[in-house]
Amino acid sequence: MRFSELIGKEIINIYDGTRMGHMMASDLIIDPQTGMIVALVVPARGWSVLGGRQNLTIPWEAVKKVGLEVLVVDLDQNQVMAYRQSY
Repeated sequence: MRFSELIGKEIINIYDGTRMGHMMASDLIIDPQTGMIVALVVPARGWSVLGGRQNLTIPWEAVKKVGLEVLVVDLDQNQVMAYRQSY
């Protein structure tokens, strides 16, 4: 699959049906030694209670399916909180 084919796909969490964002605005983290995708970085859609924006880093292992219009991930609430990062 080409990166251009991922652009525009919506990211959905199969665990609870949450819409997590779109690939169009997301970044990929690639391991420079292996060339493999390590994670997706989904930009925050709002502001956190602490006053900062938070990205969500989704490990590539959590990606379960790349469909025609969506990218399906499987993260429970604890994992979602653990993978949030401030910038």
